[in-house]
Amino acid sequence: MTALTAEVADPAPPPPPGARAPRGRGAELMLLAGAVAISVLGHLHVGFALTGAAPRGADRYAAGLACAALLAHLAVRFRAPYADPLLLPIAFLLNGLGLVLIQRLDATTPHHLAAGDQLRWSGLGAALFVVAVAVLRDHRALQRYAYLAAAAGLVLMLVPVFFPPVNGAHIWIRFGGLSFQPGEFAKILLAVFFAAYLAANRTALALTGRRLFWRLRLLPGRALGPVLAIWLLSVGMLVLERDLGTSLLFFGLFVIMLFTATGRTGWIAIGLALAALGAYAVGTLEPHVHSRVEDWLHPLASVERGEGPGQLAQSLFAFGAGGLLGAGLGHGQSFLIGFAAKSDFILATAGEELGLAGLTAILLLYGILVHRGFRAGLALRDPFGRLLATGLASIIALQVFGIAGGVTGLIPLTGMAMPFLAQGGSSVVTNWIIVALLVRLSDSARRPLPDGGAEGGG
Repeated sequence: MTALTAEVADPAPPPPPGARAPRGRGAELMLLAGAVAISVLGHLHVGFALTGAAPRGADRYAAGLACAALLAHLAVRFRAPYADPLLLPIAFLLNGLGLVLIQRLDATTPHHLAAGDQLRWSGLGAALFVVAVAVLRDHRALQRYAYLAAAAGLVLMLVPVFFPPVNGAHIWIRFGGLSFQPGEFAKILLAVFFAAYLAANRTALALTGRRLFWRLRLLPGRALGPVLAIWLLSVGMLVLERDLGTSLLFFGLFVIMLFTATGRTGWIAIGLALAALGAYAVGTLEPHVHSRVEDWLHPLASVERGEGPGQLAQSLFAFGAGGLLGAGLGHGQSFLIGFAAKSDFILATAGEELGLAGLTAILLLYGILVHRGFRAGLALRDPFGRLLATGLASIIALQVFGIAGGVTGLIPLTGMAMPFLAQGGSSVVTNWIIVALLVRLSDSARRPLPDGGAEGGG
């Protein structure tokens, strides 16, 4: 336990004399105003496109969104004044765009409305963002709870196994009308544990073992053991929960953080080999996962059998119909995808109605968000903070790749949720907490040192 909480001091070059990172709070406020304006205009545009009139309660929607943005901005201004000014506006813009897309799809499913619930979950997520930024003054305090985070994360991931499957996967817990995915919250807890464990053991993982050739080393059991344990656990989750996305995210997160901690490219090769082996075995033997692989390999098989297009085929048709500039909000046909149009396949709606240009803009927003997370990690001086920032940014990157790759036919469908865009209360709340932690980490990275220097760049 003491090893996990010990700080490992790396020699870092002294900051240039007089260097001072700009706070950027004014820029953040202007960007937030732009994000709110785009979201409100999208909300109005959908209403006029579908009904010829502004949506009911549009004024309250705009006021609520503006108040939430202002409260979040004030929390950052007073509790994390040196935080990266791009993180919060990007989160608000993506969340707002998600609400617009879900509102548009609600018009085609009047008996299964989701925009209202998604708005309430988004409000809860923004409130937890404010609480996290205000309460957590130093990210290193999380390092003391590494083992507790690991235990809680594993429990959250295993509990859904004992509940009935939803769409073939054991990832949901349902009580009456309330349902949530505990695995979403487990991602953050396991990222905290991985960061603490690797910060304390990175030297052993990087330098131990007998050299075979070039930079390849034969690792001792005590170094390779944790990696194999994580791999077996991820494969076990894949078998028990029948959820390809959670398993790949869990193992991929650990491998990325392991490479970040040690700098050894061999870990990437080992991780890819183990992931491919586990995915092939389960994809061949487990019926639910195998069906997803078959749909990926033959997306038009149902069309050729005369049964009509399946979900993946409809998604590909939607992207093709969108063209360069899209059909316009409210003018697409992506609702033909079916029950997962608001969750797994919401990116298809963006591709059809906003076109390649709009889809590229959305993916660039995710890219900037991930980049700023990695940048905060590079600027931090403590190993735990560097690894935690890298892990949190990697969670977002892996989810975006898993969903975007799945709905475009690049990889099999994973069942993960597109951060902030897709329907799902657990997902949107978790992503707001991730952004809050990145805000705290970037504040520590950019905060000037007592001698007048700056710890990291802007």
